[in-house]
Amino acid sequence: MVSFIVTTVNVNGLRAAAKKGFLEWLETTAADVVCLQEVRAEPDQLPVELRDPDGWHAYHAPAAAKGRAGVSVLSRLPPADVRVGFGAPEFDASGRYLEIDLPAAGPGLTVGSLYLPSGEVGTERQDEKFRFMDAFHGHLADLHAKAAADGGHALVCGDWNIAHQEADLRNWRANQKSAGFLPEERAWLGRVLTPWTDVVRHLHPDTAGPYSWWSYRGRAFDNDTGWRIDYQVATPDLARTATRAVVERAATHNLRWSDHAPVTVDYRL
Repeated sequence: MVSFIVTTVNVNGLRAAAKKGFLEWLETTAADVVCLQEVRAEPDQLPVELRDPDGWHAYHAPAAAKGRAGVSVLSRLPPADVRVGFGAPEFDASGRYLEIDLPAAGPGLTVGSLYLPSGEVGTERQDEKFRFMDAFHGHLADLHAKAAADGGHALVCGDWNIAHQEADLRNWRANQKSAGFLPEERAWLGRVLTPWTDVVRHLHPDTAGPYSWWSYRGRAFDNDTGWRIDYQVATPDLARTATRAVVERAATHNLRWSDHAPVTVDYRL
C-alpha cells in the first residue's frame, strides 16, 4: 500500500487566493490530487503559475457565465481521461463538475471536483439547486455502479453546499430554514450517503465539525462558528483505506486565503 493524498478546497476566486497565499500552500502540500472550486476565471485569464503549475497536470472547467463558479483538478499523475460535466445539458457548461480517471492509482480511481449550487430560499437559485441535485444524483449512481463493476474506486470532492447533520454547523438551530440546511437538502445528501461514504465523518464520527467554511462577517472564524460543507465522498472500499482526514484551518484570520479551508484525506491504495 502507498499513501495517496487528496485535498479539496473552494478557493473563492483563484486569482484572489493566489495573492493571499494559495501558491505558497500549493508549493508545500503533499497532496497527489487537488480539487478546486469557485475558480471564477477562464484558463486564459490565469497566469501560467495558476493555469499550469510546475509538477502538476492541470485541468479547468470554467463556467459559461463569466466570473462565476469554475472547477479545476490538479494531479501529479497524468490522467487517462478527463470529463467536463456529467451529461446534464443544463449544467455541463456551468463550471460545476470535472472528473479525471487515474488508472495508475491502485485498481483505478475516478476523482471529481464538484461545486454544487448554493441556492437561496424562495428564489430561482434554489430551484436550480434542486434541479442540479436531481440530475447529479443519477451521475453518482452511475459512477458508483461503474466502480463496483470494474473493481475500482470513485471519489467526489468539493463544496457540496449542504450541511448534512446538526454536527456539521455551529448554529444549526438558527439555520433550519436556510439554504444549505433545509430538510429536503439534508435528506437528499442522506440518500447519496447510503451507498457512498462521507470520509471525514467516517474518521471523525463524534466531532462537532470539523468545519471547513466560515463567513467573513464578524468573528465567525475566530469563534469557529462554521459550516462543514466541503466533503470527500468515496465509494466504500476506498473510504475504508482512509487513515487520516484534516481540515487545514489557518492559524489566524489574516492568514486565510479563502473563506473555506482545504480538506485533506490520506488514503492507502
